Amino acid sequence: MRADRLVAALLLLQARGRLTAAELAGELDVSVATARRDLEAMAAAGIPVYPQPGRGGGWALVGGARTDLSGLSANEAQALFLLVGPAASVSSEAKAALRKLLGALPRTFRADAEAAANATVVDPTRWGERERPRPEMVGLLQSAVVRRQRVSLGYVDGAGRRTERLVDPWGLVDKDDVWYLVAGTERGRRTFRLDRIAAAEPTQEAADRPDDFALAAAWDEIVSEVEERRSGTWATLVVDARYVRVLRDRFGRHCRVEGEEQSGSGRVRVRVAAPTPLDVARQLAGWGGLVEVREPKAVRDELARLGAELVQRYGVGAGAGTSAGGGVRTSAGGGAGTEEPAAGSAARRGARTETAAGSAAGTAVGTVR
Repeated sequence: MRADRLVAALLLLQARGRLTAAELAGELDVSVATARRDLEAMAAAGIPVYPQPGRGGGWALVGGARTDLSGLSANEAQALFLLVGPAASVSSEAKAALRKLLGALPRTFRADAEAAANATVVDPTRWGERERPRPEMVGLLQSAVVRRQRVSLGYVDGAGRRTERLVDPWGLVDKDDVWYLVAGTERGRRTFRLDRIAAAEPTQEAADRPDDFALAAAWDEIVSEVEERRSGTWATLVVDARYVRVLRDRFGRHCRVEGEEQSGSGRVRVRVAAPTPLDVARQLAGWGGLVEVREPKAVRDELARLGAELVQRYGVGAGAGTSAGGGVRTSAGGGAGTEEPAAGSAARRGARTETAAGSAAGTAVGTVR
């Protein structure tokens, strides 16, 4: 028996109380024989349906039993458990809801649904990073969104200034383990980082939410606006093609390959962007001579300044095995030494490193309101 027909038959029995095989056949657009086989298969599978012979008879759920399936097919049930299953590992409410839903499914669906719930583990913490706990007020704000309650916020901006605001909460977004509140204010739509909300208190006032508001569409607009601000300075680089993957990992959507520098050279021109020339320079400084910055001059000047600061602090040629250019001397096959900038080996391994200052700058730029 097809799973979608099973669910449809169950819902029909639930809605009407009793059906004959002929009536079910008419509803499902199958033959009477097929409908009868389906009903018998449901009973054999453990679903509480039974036939009642004679005048006014038919098939019914035992004792008027009901189900909370809401029309889920086998594939839909599996997709739901795949999606919600990982959340059950960190949320007791999600775990309880899954357990209840699993019990409401037909017995023939349960094994696959339970396997789907345990098929995936989501680990949001990057390698080498500490786990970022979920902000305590996520639950409070989610409740305010669902109940459409205005919220009084104490918000601290990037400069450390605290302001009090009354907002209409429209939705929450979890972006790479950083939570944001999208809300309406007297000045229009605004976005608030939850880790900057010092206090939040739902009020008894009803929140105003536009009838045509769609959180996903609004967030797409916000992301586009922020990413545009994050790409204030574009720089043109020349680099070996094999390092493009590392640049893309570092600059994300703000990395574009323009073409080969010279036929057969193995080097390509790449455009990268960050908020300011200093931000671009900070992310490229560790590459040493592996990257050549063609333009703009502002980024080249910042790289020169950073290099001069490092030379002033650490000197030139300090330590055994280093050259005046700061490179590491390596020997290939016992022949003449070749020089490779210290950043080169890291780039070759696809290392994902950045200066602390660069990380801070990136975080600051990513702040929305």
